[in-house]
Amino acid sequence: MAPRSVRVRVPASSANLGPGFDCFAAALSLSLELEVSAAEDFAVTCEATLPADRSNLVVRAFERLHPADGLHFAISSEIPLSGGLGSSAAAVLAGLLAAARIVGVEPDLLALASELEGHPDNVAAALHGGVVICADGEIHRLAPPRGISALLVVPDDGVATAQARATLPAQVPLADAVDNTAHGALLMLGVAASDPELIARGLHDRLHERYRAKLYPRSAELAASVREFGALGATISGAGPTVLVWVGESRAALVRSELEAASDGWARVISAAFVDAGAVVVGS
Repeated sequence: MAPRSVRVRVPASSANLGPGFDCFAAALSLSLELEVSAAEDFAVTCEATLPADRSNLVVRAFERLHPADGLHFAISSEIPLSGGLGSSAAAVLAGLLAAARIVGVEPDLLALASELEGHPDNVAAALHGGVVICADGEIHRLAPPRGISALLVVPDDGVATAQARATLPAQVPLADAVDNTAHGALLMLGVAASDPELIARGLHDRLHERYRAKLYPRSAELAASVREFGALGATISGAGPTVLVWVGESRAALVRSELEAASDGWARVISAAFVDAGAVVVGS
């Protein structure tokens, strides 16, 4: 018998991770929670900034597998919108996972969610947790690095993903492509070994961040300066403008204080963690 209600939790995610444009991503400890329960009429309860009708992305994803008639969708989320932290991937996965549980089917959630999202990186990290590499239609997963914390600098003003993609050139110099290949390899070696030195060396990109810097100059400037505060380095999270700061756990409090001072008046700083768990049904 199908459950009368279901509750799911899906983590935030940060894609690209510097040199891994469109193929690296990591799950983060912020989350979206969705509870779907039987009701007399269709209804959505969510933040005021989100649509409370069938155009809501959670509901749209849910209805790929099951009609939303007679169901109440209660949505709460810690994930900033339009910040490059996988809010849309989390919404899509939440809707699909809840529908699959109610219907009692086991669809290919990665394929369905990637189709709705347009790309698999955020979806794969949110679904599987940890750090993922998307290559040749497959997902390769690593455990999150031990001893490394994440600090998020989230600007007040967001940037649309389409706008960020429009800034990218159709071709890049061969030297830039080679540089990214080398640094992407260093970063994944560092993550696999929980080696802060290798991680710090790997957090370097020449394919996308420099072209997008004009969309969020303060984020770009801050990302370039975080090593002065004691961090390992920083990457622009997804399409931006959030800055993902990588820092050793012992220095996280000090670095956070420096980041708060540097971003005062235009962004907020959120402490997070790289997490091993992905999307999960937490109650039914």
